[in-house]
Amino acid sequence: MTKQSVRLGVDIGGTFTDVVLEVGRAAYSAKVLTTYIAPENAIIDGTQQVCAKAGIAPSEIEQIIHGTTLATNALIERRGAKTALITTQGFRDVIEMRTESRFEQYDLNLNLPEPLLPRQMRYTVPGRIDASGNVLEPLSRVDIEPAVDEIAKAGYESIAVGLIHSYLNDTHETLVRDVLNEKIPRAMVSLSCEVSPQMREYERFNTVVANAYIKPLMKSYLGRLEGRLHDVGAACPIFLMHSGGGIISIENAAEFPVRLVESGPAGGAVFAANIAARYGLDKVLSFDMGGTTAKICLIKNQTPKTSRVFEVARTYRFKKGSGMPISIPVIDMVEIGAGGGSLAHVDAMHQIRVGPKSAGSEPGPACYGRGGIKPAVTDADLILGKLDPKNFAGGSIALNAAASATALTSALGDVLEMDAATSAFGLAEVVDENMANAARVHAVENGEDLSEYTMIAFGGAAPLHAGRLCEKLGVDRLLVPPGAGVGSAIGFLRAPFSFEANRSVYMTLADFDGAKIKTLLADLKSEATGFVRNCDAVSPIRSEFKVYMRYSGQGWEIPITLTEDQAMNPDSAVFKARFIEDYAKLFGRSVAGMDIEITVWSVNATTPPEAVARVSEEAGHTAALSRGNRKLFDPAVADFVTANIVLRRDMSQGTMAAGPAIITEDETTIIVPSSCTAVRQPDGCIDLRVKG
Repeated sequence: MTKQSVRLGVDIGGTFTDVVLEVGRAAYSAKVLTTYIAPENAIIDGTQQVCAKAGIAPSEIEQIIHGTTLATNALIERRGAKTALITTQGFRDVIEMRTESRFEQYDLNLNLPEPLLPRQMRYTVPGRIDASGNVLEPLSRVDIEPAVDEIAKAGYESIAVGLIHSYLNDTHETLVRDVLNEKIPRAMVSLSCEVSPQMREYERFNTVVANAYIKPLMKSYLGRLEGRLHDVGAACPIFLMHSGGGIISIENAAEFPVRLVESGPAGGAVFAANIAARYGLDKVLSFDMGGTTAKICLIKNQTPKTSRVFEVARTYRFKKGSGMPISIPVIDMVEIGAGGGSLAHVDAMHQIRVGPKSAGSEPGPACYGRGGIKPAVTDADLILGKLDPKNFAGGSIALNAAASATALTSALGDVLEMDAATSAFGLAEVVDENMANAARVHAVENGEDLSEYTMIAFGGAAPLHAGRLCEKLGVDRLLVPPGAGVGSAIGFLRAPFSFEANRSVYMTLADFDGAKIKTLLADLKSEATGFVRNCDAVSPIRSEFKVYMRYSGQGWEIPITLTEDQAMNPDSAVFKARFIEDYAKLFGRSVAGMDIEITVWSVNATTPPEAVARVSEEAGHTAALSRGNRKLFDPAVADFVTANIVLRRDMSQGTMAAGPAIITEDETTIIVPSSCTAVRQPDGCIDLRVKG
């Protein structure tokens, strides 16, 4: 008999820690409240729960893949290490000056995020490299030692090094590291030429500072986690999900923790892409709503859209431009403060506002009975009949509807002269419209029409709101996969081992140098492949090539994908044709008579994606067994309706539930609007479609 593989996926969220154990084809899951002080405690608890369900010992786990919000939270909450920055003379204030752009042009009271490091923690050294990588002013050990001596006296735990144009020539940065390692061997050092070797000093400096700031915290956490898992018998290899949608080793994660800042959401996008492949869907809107945030991602041709810059810790209601830019490969998604724990209030204009502040798991929404007194989205869902107070999170948490009603009335109803149910309706409509608007804007920015898309919803709160979101967006089909409540953790188990290497080397098509390009891309391919081989010594590795191009004089580039033959046998005519084709798709026209520039070169090395079998879809033929009914608020008619209650486990292949209906399971609840019918497909997905 062939031995079954045993793999564990773990996702630490703002409210819940999700754990999924796969033993062969069987899957076992658990949701545990996140333990902020020691996150590894929730992981151990969840691991023991799923192992007990599967009837195995933790020692039988062969591989653990982990994603976490710890890096993001540390940046948002400013809980990082005591960190110093060493930079080039004249560039000390780059991370404070930013790009001098205003994300709200007419706001006189604009609140920009403070830099991670105040001015007194930023040090300079002489020496200068120009934009071509040539040394304009040499740098010696004698030049570096005074700054290092000051840093040593101040007792910094971590040091970021970001010198001008080091992405083209790293000799000065590596010399600074040599002096630091010699004089302060206990301190951790991060170099911008390794963390983010890309042009634009503000983004690069900010990224290396963020890496250094969270490095001691993440290294300590990963070490504790490894030790605790070893203590309970799980001495298997541990890998981390990175923001680009792949898996890296725990050693690389500890060295480059900034690559983990979007690891949880990235797992969700991989999960949705896997479902899209099963159904042969080329246009998918991924909707992931957990306890703290909602994430929306466009997936085309079963591949999530990617980017090389994103923002964390936005200060202006999640508005683009108001956060700290992190320049790393990342799955491109829009994230807003709309989760089950997001708190509501009435603003000065007597409008209901939801998020971005969240109740998290401590104290949690008012209905948790853990000390929360402000109304959260979960409180509104409970009052509107979407949740069963006796069967939330598999019955592990009893919900108190009276506490929800009190919180809603005191924070919203008393101010706006509404009862608890109307307050809950207002709160839910605001949060749903916030998410719908974010999806619309994201689609428009990418030149997409959402009416052509299928939504895939997962995360503990998403199936509660996805049906209404589809109504608002004009999306006719919604898929809720099995394990939706722990979707990101499942996504970790579907992700390939991958690593993206990139470098900024400026070149115009007028000065196209094929030999230089071939050497550059070959070096990047070797670098990326080396990281993947550190995780997987046997699987085949394929390379994906991308260049970032723009017309001369433009400020930003668009990504252009190349085949391996086009990359390894570079031809300026091919590069030009590919750029014009993609530029016209995005902006509706090309620009004649202008030279074209290439600024960034990228190679992603990845193991092959998991093979999936196409689902033979069912139209639905048998009514699902009803386990009773309860009052459910239908926002389309602004009143309560009677909805059938169906257990997901009762729905066999081809059974259907006509809306309004409530489909329940341990990790989440699916709300089927009156406008839809739900069918259970052969792979376990609940397929909601607008009634014909």
